[in-house]
Amino acid sequence: MISKKLQIAINEQINKELFSEYLYISMQAWFANQNLDGFANWMDAQGKEERFHALKFYNYLLERGGKVELKAIEQPTIDFGTPLKAFTAVLKHEQFISKSINDLMDIAIKENDHACKSFLQWFVDEQVEEETNAEKVIAKLKMIGDNSYGILMLDTELGTRVFTPPVTGA
Repeated sequence: MISKKLQIAINEQINKELFSEYLYISMQAWFANQNLDGFANWMDAQGKEERFHALKFYNYLLERGGKVELKAIEQPTIDFGTPLKAFTAVLKHEQFISKSINDLMDIAIKENDHACKSFLQWFVDEQVEEETNAEKVIAKLKMIGDNSYGILMLDTELGTRVFTPPVTGA
């Protein structure tokens, strides 16, 4: 049985993960409107990954005898200005999620819930990857600057991303 404090915190995390999906779908639409289908594809894969994360928390909470309580999802931004500004927002958001996962881990440690700590470790590691992925695209965008040819080349590269659910399962 999961503690009430962890149940509340995990429900909040489910909401944050679903908002993340919503944010990336909004970015996907913005990039599609800019005719940058590769960037849109990257955001589509990212959104699917966030939904996977939300459901992983959802299923874990149910497995531990907790109660899932879905809340309203905040409206995301709809205009991102430039690809660099969009990916800077991605990094900032992923850093926010990393802090939230770390805060959850702190609660699990305080509650002495070893099963929850084990579960959360996957997310701690995942967030390192999430931030690194955003940082790499930002670095490329900074190198490219306003070079439209470079943007189109990066668009082609980002179009190859595919979401494959991890074997560790939901």
